[in-house]
Amino acid sequence: MPETALHGARVYRSESAERIVRGWCRDRLDEYPDLSSVAEISTSLGPTRAFRMSGGSGAPVVVLSGTNFNSALSASPASDMTEDRDVVLVDLPGQPGLSCGLRPKGSRAQAYGAWLDEVLPELVDRPAIVLGHSLGGAVALASQPCDLVKGLVLVNPAGLTGVATSPELMRVTLPWMINPREDKSTRLLNFMSGPAFRHPVHPFAAWMTMVGRHCRTSLAPGPLVLETLLRWQGGNVLAATGSDDVFFPPSRLKAPVRRFLGSELRVLEGAGHLSLYESAEKVRALVTEADG
Repeated sequence: MPETALHGARVYRSESAERIVRGWCRDRLDEYPDLSSVAEISTSLGPTRAFRMSGGSGAPVVVLSGTNFNSALSASPASDMTEDRDVVLVDLPGQPGLSCGLRPKGSRAQAYGAWLDEVLPELVDRPAIVLGHSLGGAVALASQPCDLVKGLVLVNPAGLTGVATSPELMRVTLPWMINPREDKSTRLLNFMSGPAFRHPVHPFAAWMTMVGRHCRTSLAPGPLVLETLLRWQGGNVLAATGSDDVFFPPSRLKAPVRRFLGSELRVLEGAGHLSLYESAEKVRALVTEADG
């Protein structure tokens, strides 16, 4: 990885903003007494933080969160999997959380794939299921198949096709970006969620308001190059999306999943783009299926 990989934009708007966001993440993680911190990992994308929950005898699962999400938010649905297996949560560098606050420069997908190749041997010592949500799905697909990857579970995955855009997306995103408040964050999050996960005050509204105020958000990655996607064709890869996902709906993902991965897209009925959180039990079932 070239040394310039770390010279991208800073996630946080200021040092005080960084302290506020990181402090919130630490406080949230402290709510899980069974979660232990993995020693900070030195990588080509800077220091990486990961966390572990011990569990059953199944293959461990390594969880990669989506844009603007992280271990502090994914710990809740991930903790439900510990009955079956160890769970490892990893904060992506360049996203709000406890890893490096610099985004990779240049080919972001390639940099993230190489980063996952680096960190995986530091996180598991036997074949694992890699669970990638949204951006995390693109990161998983950008990595190299290896003996430590028993299978991939991709939920609302980026990387297979471009994100769907609409005038409504602009109407809910721009006000949040210009003047983040909980009502605007709720409007954006409800737009991203399926019907059953929409609330007068969304559970993630406080977090998204903090992100809007203190962080520079990033766009969803575009499709990965064909050569990268075809590495996984015919492998143990399960891809799923919400029936109400406004970014990667079934109509948009079905063909690339079949063409590039050689499998059929699973549809999580009633879920939106936040399926990892909306349909935690169904995602757990997909991980169990991938474990064989």
